[in-house]
Amino acid sequence: MSHLSERPEAPVVGVPMPHESAGQHVTGTALYTDDLVHRTKDVLHAYPVQVMKAHGVITALRTGPALAVPGVVRVLTGADVPGVNDAGMKQDEPLFPDEVMFHGHAVAWVLGETLEAARLGAAAVEVELDEQPSLLTLQEAIAADSFHGAQPVVVTGDVDAGFADSAHVFSGEFQFSGQEHFYLETHAALAQIDENGQVFIQSSTQHPSETQEIVAHVLGVHSHEVTVQCLRMGGGFGGKEMQPHGFAAVAALGAKLTGRPVRFRLNRTQDLTMSGKRHGFHAEWKIGFDADGRIQALEACLTADGGWSLDLSEPVLARALCHIDNTFWIPNARVAGRIAKTHAVSNTAFRGFGGPQGMLVIEDILGRCAPQLGLDPMQLRERNFYQPGQGQTTPYGQPVTQPERISTVWQQVHEDGGLADRKREIAAFNAAHPHTKRALALTGVKFGISFNLTAFNQGGALVLIYKDGSVLINHGGTEMGQGLHTKMLQVAATTLGIPLHKVRLAPTRTDKVPNTPATAASSGADLNGGAVKNACEQLRRRLLQVAASQLGANASDVRIVEGVARALGSDKELAWDELVHTAYFQRVQLSASGFYRTEGLHWDAKTFRGSPFKYFAHGAAATEVEVDGFTGAYRIRRVDIVHDVGDSLSPMIDIGQVEGGFVQGAGWLTLEDLRWDTSDGPNRGRLLTQAASTYKLPSFSEMPEEFNVTLLENATEEGAVYGSKAVGEPPLMLAFSVREALREAAAAFGPAGVSVELASPATPEAVFWAIEAARGGAVQLNGHAHKAAHNGGEVRTGTSSLSNA
Repeated sequence: MSHLSERPEAPVVGVPMPHESAGQHVTGTALYTDDLVHRTKDVLHAYPVQVMKAHGVITALRTGPALAVPGVVRVLTGADVPGVNDAGMKQDEPLFPDEVMFHGHAVAWVLGETLEAARLGAAAVEVELDEQPSLLTLQEAIAADSFHGAQPVVVTGDVDAGFADSAHVFSGEFQFSGQEHFYLETHAALAQIDENGQVFIQSSTQHPSETQEIVAHVLGVHSHEVTVQCLRMGGGFGGKEMQPHGFAAVAALGAKLTGRPVRFRLNRTQDLTMSGKRHGFHAEWKIGFDADGRIQALEACLTADGGWSLDLSEPVLARALCHIDNTFWIPNARVAGRIAKTHAVSNTAFRGFGGPQGMLVIEDILGRCAPQLGLDPMQLRERNFYQPGQGQTTPYGQPVTQPERISTVWQQVHEDGGLADRKREIAAFNAAHPHTKRALALTGVKFGISFNLTAFNQGGALVLIYKDGSVLINHGGTEMGQGLHTKMLQVAATTLGIPLHKVRLAPTRTDKVPNTPATAASSGADLNGGAVKNACEQLRRRLLQVAASQLGANASDVRIVEGVARALGSDKELAWDELVHTAYFQRVQLSASGFYRTEGLHWDAKTFRGSPFKYFAHGAAATEVEVDGFTGAYRIRRVDIVHDVGDSLSPMIDIGQVEGGFVQGAGWLTLEDLRWDTSDGPNRGRLLTQAASTYKLPSFSEMPEEFNVTLLENATEEGAVYGSKAVGEPPLMLAFSVREALREAAAAFGPAGVSVELASPATPEAVFWAIEAARGGAVQLNGHAHKAAHNGGEVRTGTSSLSNA
């Protein structure tokens, strides 16, 4: 049982089962952070004092008028902070700022007996502002040379020689949008102080340990004086990895100063306007191919829109740079990264954490270059896959594990989806329908699993066995609907050899399992599963000794299966409950603290070289679309996915994650269009898409008419918990196939070989402009058609070019 990937007899892992809280979810009995307010007496409500300007220095802040509002108890300002007035890990996010850095920035918080009293109090606070110029867009920031944080560069091979050896060289530019998390539960916290002065915070956070740390330094106390619990989250997607800390600190500060519980919850508009989003990116690139279409060299500069503070922008950029290769071997590369500082919300983690942005750049490049090379896009992609046995490494120097799985999932989608026949059918359909076109695109995913920051790759657990044989597990991961708790229950039951109903799971708390990383980077099951397994193995070894003495056998010959201990070659058996009872009276310790650290990782953030990932998750998706030539409206006719999750811990959970990730990725790439007021008027910087009525999310009408998801079989991942692989983030990038299918459908309205530029998100409007450009034999840039000017084999469009050298 010491081998991490080995499964015992009759394992509970691998058994399809619903989410452990599914019944509570559908009946409405599942409790979330804000539900606990109704179970707490004398709660005060916090409300932000927002300044509706993009940038300015505060010259006066008058709280007196708010205190005159009935029901207002206190107004929190920077003068009230006993510790450090900062909510970030980079010391660049003042909790109570004296400079407004984005439209809607909160500069103070009002505590009221009711939420309405707090709202009216916040409206009464008087703020005087010396308005300053603001930078809102990436273009504005780049032009003003406004950057913050590190500016890393990834280099491999000899880029200049690679271009010199290239038969075809293309260059271009690409800018694409961010994405709103739009989790069902907005940011929320509830803080209380007990009789010993201990601060207890219920928080909707993906990183309780870091929430604890930030709250402690704001209050000027040690971490052992602050306990953070996360019962569950109504979605996170990365948006609750860093940004809950300041909100929890506001509630904790209010509770500390008033002696009363303080509730914090943003309404939907506040959450949309005050919290960060997926980073939008701008990319400049140049790529070289040999005569057969194999990549020889890549040079690129990626600029991420960081917003007003760094937050997690540096590691997001790092992961983008580490994923610009996706499934493709690039022998010579030089890729630079930088973070634009703008007067917008501080952008943050989002499912994929920069990986999707890096991968989208190379997929967009190949989609645009394939027609120029006279190759089918599927053929161009497959020709450039990493190959086994070639000693190929990523641009940052890590060998690619299991490169053969890229081709395996690709071929399985080809065969299971009947792609060859369907492409012929699509060609016939397009020939017969001048105003409607179909297209079928296939794209792959190679996604590294582990935190780039090596220290984060550790997990802890505490497992308790009670005298009656029941088991309680605690671990450092948080549940946000992804099924982590379900998997941990299965891991514990499997390792101990008992039925699932014997095991219960406690909410995540910092006083049970300390110093844990965020539940992020798709590593929740790997890290916490390894820790739970480690704790259960300690307990199992102790109990095997007890069972051996009772069964008259050696401990090495005893097996515990489905709650019964038996010795090999013997008919004697001992029930689990009796075994535990006996162990208690023999004074055998029935609790264990488990720990897991990911081995074999190393990373040099200065040189951007190393092996930051434990392994790679692979997948492939084929998407068929139909596009209307008059409007650009489209529908997804069919999706076929094969995804590598290793030996699944919980197949039903994993298939749900693949489906959900794909749909969320399709939303980012086709629908979710963040818009700000960029005029020079009084509302400059205001988020225009601040409700579900103006921000388009995927709905039933956007679902594929046929949706086939298959988990790759015989896919054991050696060295991972019970042979499984992470599944949270990699499926999101399968949605590249949707965008590439839309590109090919737009191209079908034009002459053969036309290269189509497609805005991202590829809304129906953007697709319409792409169709218009294709009809005119033009390339299409950022949603607007530009007639191609041909000059010496070079195609130029505004600030972008596709050059064939």
